[in-house]
Amino acid sequence: MSKLPGINHDRAVRAFEKAGFWLTREGKHTIMTDGDLIITIPGHKPIQPFTMASIIQDAGLTIDEFKNLL
Repeated sequence: MSKLPGINHDRAVRAFEKAGFWLTREGKHTIMTDGDLIITIPGHKPIQPFTMASIIQDAGLTIDEFKNLL
């Protein structure tokens, strides 16, 4: 598993959109779904690596798969 840097909120949202997720709600946190899974992305800039890794795992992706979507 490769290391994950802190990622900007907007870049994370775009990457998850490429993975097939879409926005359902936006506020302090962005809620996205792919029809089966629901993920919550905090509006932090940057999102801490530990938090981002947890969100990626919840989305059913690996860190390397996510990095390819950035």
